[in-house]
This record gives sequence, structure tokens and C-alpha cells, in this order.
Amino acid sequence: MEEEQDKLLPIANVGRIMKQILTPNAKISKEAKQTMQECATEFISFVTGEASDKCQKENRKTVNGDDICWALSTLGFDDYAEAIVRYLHKYREVERERSANQHRSSAGPEQDNIEDSSHGSCQPKQQIEEARNGIEFRILDKGNGSSFTNPS
Repeated sequence: MEEEQDKLLPIANVGRIMKQILTPNAKISKEAKQTMQECATEFISFVTGEASDKCQKENRKTVNGDDICWALSTLGFDDYAEAIVRYLHKYREVERERSANQHRSSAGPEQDNIEDSSHGSCQPKQQIEEARNGIEFRILDKGNGSSFTNPS
């Protein structure tokens, strides 16, 4: 049993994610957390396995974000694949900016403002960090067509 628990996502993290969706006074049973923990772990394993098979066929050792998107789409999770493609695009933009800004700041004594070559303006380092933290996921409720934006 202990070895099986080591292969699952941490239940505290699963509970924290579940709690973000619920109203502040809602409770989650231990059984619900454990069920979601097993489902989420199985889902990750399922998608990663499909991506890994693709990489093996292409003689590659590293599974990347594009492989995960491909696997999601191949397995019929097109809505998730589209959301992850958008997330990857934003993530890569932020990482490119961060890398370029680190390179610039190591080249000489700069202040907290950094030249943004694509816009010709100065952008504070804090704004770059906020952009990284500001990436949001939308969780669609198929029942009524509404969406919820994760507040984190």
C-alpha cells in the first residue's frame, strides 16, 4: 500500500486544486480526495504513456509539451489539447523574455527596467514575473456552457 501511495500525486495538492473550484465553505471528503488522486494520476500516466510511445517511435528520449498536446488530441481530449497548446505558447513567450532579460542583465549593470526589443519600451522585471503568474486556465462546464477562471 505504501509503495502504491508513492506513485500517486500528493493528496494535499489534489485537495488544494479541488478546493479552488468550490465555494469557500464547501468541504471535501477524504474519499473524494483519494478518488480524484487516483483518477488524476491515472490520467497523467495515460497521456504520458501515449506521448512516450510517440517519442519511442521517433527515436527520441525526451517527452516535451508538444508531445503531450499531441497525445491529448490523439486520445480524444481535443478541448484539453487546445488549452494546453495556448498555455505552452504563453509559457514559451514568457520564458523567451525571461531568458533574453537575464542575458541582457548579465551583459552589463542594468536597472530594474529592461529594454523590450519587440516593443522598444522598458518593461520592469516585476511585470515579466506577473505575466508568468498571470497565465490562466479556463475550466468549461459542459452542462451549461459557462466557464470558470482559476483565480490563482
